[in-house]
Amino acid sequence: MQNCGTTLLDVDDLRTHFPLKKGLLRRTVGYVKAVDEVSFTIRAGQTLGLVGESGCGKTTVARSIIRLVEPTSGRVIFDRKDVLSANAGELRQIRSQIGIIFQSPYSSLNPRMTAGEIVGEPLKVRRSLAGGGLRPHSGDKEQAVSLLSKVGLSPECVNRYPHEFSDGQRQRIAIARALAPRPKLVICDEPTSALDVSIQSQILNLLKDLQQELGLTFLFISHDPAVVEFFCDIVAVMYAGRIIEQAEARELHRNPLHPYTQLMLRSMPRPPPFYFAKARQQGVRNGRVSPGGEPPSISRPQACCSFQARCPVAAGDCLKEMPILEEKSEGHFVACLKCKKN
Repeated sequence: MQNCGTTLLDVDDLRTHFPLKKGLLRRTVGYVKAVDEVSFTIRAGQTLGLVGESGCGKTTVARSIIRLVEPTSGRVIFDRKDVLSANAGELRQIRSQIGIIFQSPYSSLNPRMTAGEIVGEPLKVRRSLAGGGLRPHSGDKEQAVSLLSKVGLSPECVNRYPHEFSDGQRQRIAIARALAPRPKLVICDEPTSALDVSIQSQILNLLKDLQQELGLTFLFISHDPAVVEFFCDIVAVMYAGRIIEQAEARELHRNPLHPYTQLMLRSMPRPPPFYFAKARQQGVRNGRVSPGGEPPSISRPQACCSFQARCPVAAGDCLKEMPILEEKSEGHFVACLKCKKN
């Protein structure tokens, strides 16, 4: 884990609930608790990974932080500024310091704009925030070429359209666009999930190099534990809208405490060797296991552990009480009643 500075992003008790409406009058009959009681901090120069299965709330957390989705409640402090209470002008200033790389390298780029124009848009916005207006500047193309070169694309690419690139090249354009406003924080929303394995490694290594060169801080979202272990310093595991375990990446993979984390890691195509030994102790032949059943309905939350219906060790209090995130060892937090008793 690299040496990190002061806290850049502080998320405390973040909740994002979507109303369920019914009938012609669109009456609210309940809420989908997509994000519930999520808290974490990211220090400058650090990478925090959010990992979990599809639908657990990872992307909603990221969108709530920059208010692409309005949170229901909570507190988000970015660079000592309160994001959730910021007005429109203040929010524009805050967003100019946060870059985001979306999951799809194709749908996130405007097909009517060239690569140079796509990368140049944030440059115009940054200039307008400084009072310079939104008009194009003579130096925008040169800066776009420089940014595209930084992510490994040739200067000739500046005049080409998104459909003329491969998926890996399109993701590099998206990275260049995220870097254009010189952000302090970059949110990576599954930036490699739509790419081939060989291209994934190129993009991850590129992001690592850019972090070292530019001193970037990352919030990295993924459903792949192996990618998160390689790329992140701290890992937070999400399930049904909540963080259920958080620790340093190496510690989490060597000593997972929550039953869901253990099953998630064992379901990897090539689980770490020590998992085979643990699996043999529990009577599993090949070490490959995945949680049975279906995730709980976040529109009908229960006042008990959200994983209890799929958990192989749930019993007693697990069916009656909602576990809270507690520190079991230095820097290792887990929300599990069975772990509490161990």
